[in-house]
Amino acid sequence: MNKENISLLEHLDISQVNCLNEQQEHNLKSIVASKKINPPDSSAYLASDADEQLLVNICFNQVVRIRTLVIKTKEVEEGPKTIKLRVNNPSISFSDVEGAADNTFAQVIQLSAQDVTEGRPIALRFVRFQSVNSLHIFVESNQGGGEETRIDALDVLGVPVEATKDLSGLRQEEH
Repeated sequence: MNKENISLLEHLDISQVNCLNEQQEHNLKSIVASKKINPPDSSAYLASDADEQLLVNICFNQVVRIRTLVIKTKEVEEGPKTIKLRVNNPSISFSDVEGAADNTFAQVIQLSAQDVTEGRPIALRFVRFQSVNSLHIFVESNQGGGEETRIDALDVLGVPVEATKDLSGLRQEEH
């Protein structure tokens, strides 16, 4: 399959999208509900509440292959630094990820300040993101080491998995 990567936000199941430790007024749905990447001039953003950690749960309405993540912040000190990714773990909580060994994650990524302020595409280990129903992003730390983490825009790039081919040529047989 040689299709171009597309934003998979259009395939979100918004009713199942959530984030643990988000501020009520600055939540995940505010930056993804449009199913398009949050524009730079938007005042909406996701911010952590009690401490710097976030657990972003992104559910799709169909199986997808994820190739790239984009995470962007307007406040460099509050931008995510260490993120740990899991897939297909719908009832995940902080107890599942805090202190868990790195090898229990699909990928662990250290983000630079430029990655998050410029919204640089973050390549994922494609083999681990082939058949994804849900993506879980554990933001473990931020760039400045402070108590608040901020994400202004989030995008997930890849391709939908086409489970069914065109079946119009098949005829129903009577028994």
